[in-house]
Amino acid sequence: MKACFRFLLRVGFRFRAYNLDALKTPGPVLLVPNHLSWIDWLFLWVVLDGDWKFVTSSISAQASWLHRVLMINRYTLPVDTRSPYAVKHMAEYLKGGGRLVLFAEGRLSRTGTLMKLFDGTGFLIFKTKAKVITARLRGAESLPYSPNPGSKKIFPEVTIHFSAPLTAPELGEISTGGARTRLTSWLRDLMVRQQFEVEMEFGPPNLLAAVAETARKRPGQIILEDAMSKSLTYRKLMAGADVLSQALHREVAGGGRVGLLLPNVSATPTTILALWSLGKVPAVLNYSSGTPTMLACAELAGLKHIISSKAFLERAKIKGEDFVKAGIGLIYLEDVRAGVTGLQKFGALLRQVFHWPAASNRSFPAATTAVVVFTSGSEGVPKGVELTHGNILANIRQMLAVTDITDGDRLFNCLPLFHSFGLSVGTFLPLVRGIHLFLYPSPLHYRMVPAAFYEHDCTVFISTNTFLNGYARKAHPYDFRSLRYLFAAAEKLQEATALTWSQKYGVRILEGYGATECAPCVSVNTPLEPRYGSVGRLLPGMEAKLEPVEGVTKGGRLFVRGPNVMKGYLNTEANAKFQALGGWYDTGDIVSLDAEGYLDILGRMKRFAKVSGEMVSLTAVEDALAGVFPQYGLHCQIAVITRPEENKGEALIAVTNEPKLTMDEIRDAIKAKGLSNLSIPREIKVVPEIPKLGTGKVNHRELQAQLSAAK
Repeated sequence: MKACFRFLLRVGFRFRAYNLDALKTPGPVLLVPNHLSWIDWLFLWVVLDGDWKFVTSSISAQASWLHRVLMINRYTLPVDTRSPYAVKHMAEYLKGGGRLVLFAEGRLSRTGTLMKLFDGTGFLIFKTKAKVITARLRGAESLPYSPNPGSKKIFPEVTIHFSAPLTAPELGEISTGGARTRLTSWLRDLMVRQQFEVEMEFGPPNLLAAVAETARKRPGQIILEDAMSKSLTYRKLMAGADVLSQALHREVAGGGRVGLLLPNVSATPTTILALWSLGKVPAVLNYSSGTPTMLACAELAGLKHIISSKAFLERAKIKGEDFVKAGIGLIYLEDVRAGVTGLQKFGALLRQVFHWPAASNRSFPAATTAVVVFTSGSEGVPKGVELTHGNILANIRQMLAVTDITDGDRLFNCLPLFHSFGLSVGTFLPLVRGIHLFLYPSPLHYRMVPAAFYEHDCTVFISTNTFLNGYARKAHPYDFRSLRYLFAAAEKLQEATALTWSQKYGVRILEGYGATECAPCVSVNTPLEPRYGSVGRLLPGMEAKLEPVEGVTKGGRLFVRGPNVMKGYLNTEANAKFQALGGWYDTGDIVSLDAEGYLDILGRMKRFAKVSGEMVSLTAVEDALAGVFPQYGLHCQIAVITRPEENKGEALIAVTNEPKLTMDEIRDAIKAKGLSNLSIPREIKVVPEIPKLGTGKVNHRELQAQLSAAK
C-alpha cells in the first residue's frame, strides 16, 4: 500500500525525499518535521518503516469517524494533549527504544514558516536522551489543505528533506526547567537553519532566476508600486526587464559594470533585472554623497556608462555634464523608452505568457557578482563592495527563515536603493518572496511617508532611528494602524525612539544589525525571540567571534563569517586585508555576546575615546542624551565627538542644534543613565544643523571637520 501511495504522490506532487538513510537510525529517536498542511503525515508515512509512530491527539480524534480512523491506529501513539502525563507517555515509548514522529509546533503553521515549538519537546529530549532528526517539508504550504494565507495549487511540488541524526548538547548541572527551555531553543535553531540550508541548496541560484520563478507562479499579482502611481504585475515587471535589456544591449556594450543613478521608482529594480539578464553588474551610486564622491566611486568601479533619468538629475540638481567630462556616458531611460516599439513590447509579453526564454537571458552561478554598492564613507573614502547573487539570496533566505512574512504582507520601502538595507531587504526580499512592494522616493518626507504608508495599507516597514524620530514628529497616531513588522537598523536604536513609537503608535521596533559587506543583515530581533536593548541573534548560517580590545572590559571586536559576507572590495588595499582573514569580516564594532546568542552593540571601534586611560563609548553617551530633553522638543539633536587633551588623552564634546541646552542638563542626564564621570562631555558646541549621511546616520567625520575648521 505504501508503494502505491508513494507512486501517486510522485505523479501528483512530483514528490521527492532526501537523505532517507537518516531514517535507518535505531531508537530511541525523535523525528520532528515542520507542519504546513493536513496531509503532511502522508508524505512522511510513505517513506517511514512500519515501526515509526506518529504522536496524535486523542481529543482531536473524537471529532469524526474519519479523524478516529486516521489518528488512532497501529501507526499512531494517541495522547491526551490536555493531560500533564502526555509527555510521560511519549518518553516511556522512546525509552523503550521506540521511534516517534512529533509535530512539535502543536498546530498547523498559519504563516508558512516555523512557528513556536512547545517546550515539552525539550523536556522529552532531556529525559530520554533520544537522537533527533529534523525534517523540512518544502512546498506543502501551497496545498489546498494548508491554512497558510496565499496562493494555492491543487498539485504543488512537494519535497521532504531529512537531517542527519543529531545528539542534544550536554548541559551540565541544570534544572529540568532550564533544560526544557534550552533544548527546545536548540531544536528550533536546528529547524530554522535547516529551512535556510534547504532553500540555498534547492532554490534558484541567482536573483534573476529567483524573481522569475516567483513570477511564473503568480504572473497576475501586482508586485511593485511607486509614488508615481505606477503599478506592475509580475508579468509586466519581467516583460519590462526583457524589453529594457534588448534596448540597452548596444548601449552598455563593453565593460562588465554599469553605473546606476536612479531614485526609488519601479524603473530601478526593472533596470537592475535587465542588466542582470545582459550579464552586467549594476554599480549603484549614492546620489546624496555629492558629485565628487560619485565620480570617485565611478572611477573605482571602472564605469564607462551610467544609467539615469533626465527628470531625476534635474530634480536632484546633479549636473550630467560633470560625468560626461570625466569620460562617462550617460544613458537616459526617457530616451531608451522612446526607442522601444510596440512590437518589442508585445513580443516580450508573449515570452512571459508562454514562458519562452528571452534571447538576452543568461544563466549564471551564485558566485557571480550581483551588484557593487558603496560604503557610506563616514570614516573615509567610500569602499566599493562586491556582493554576489549568493550573498544577497542568502541574506534574503536568512531573514525569511526567522520571520513570519506571509503572502498578504505589503512592504513599504523609502530607504534609498544605494543603501544595501534598502536594496536587499527593502526591494529584492519582497520580489523573491512574492509580497507587494511600495517604493517611496525619499525617507526625508516626514509628513508624506506616514500618509503614504497609511494610504497603501502596508504591514512591513524598514527604517533607521533618525528617520523614525522624524516620522514621530509628524505622523498621526492612526497612520501606522496596519503595521505588523517595523525593522530598524543602520544606526543605534535609541531608547527614546523605541518608547515614543510604543506609546504613540503601539508598535514594537525590532532592532537589527548589519553592514554593507554582509548584504547587509547580521542579526535581528523577531516577535518570537525579542530582546530589547540587543540587536537580536545571529542569522542562521552565520558565525561570530570576539577579539579582545585593550581598555574594553566588556565584549570585544566582532568578526563574522557566513554565506552573506561579501566577495570582496574593489579597493585593492582594503580587499587584501579582507582576503587575508580567510572569509571572516572585521566589522570594526565592539559588541558583547550573551549565552543565548544575543548581540549588544557597544559602539564602533573608532567611536571609542580614551579618557584618563579608560575606553569610553561615544555611542553610549549619545544614546544617554537622546530624547531626554522634552522641553526642547523632538527636533533637539546631540552628537558626541572628541578633541585631544593634554594629560587625559581625549575630551568629549557635545554638539547640538539646540542653543539653550546647558552643561548642567547634560551632566544630570549622563548621571541618570548610570554612566561614569568620564562620559560627561567637557563642553557644548552649537551648530545650525548636524550633518547626516543619506542613510540618516550622523556624519561624524564631516562634523569633526566642521568644528576643526571653525577653530
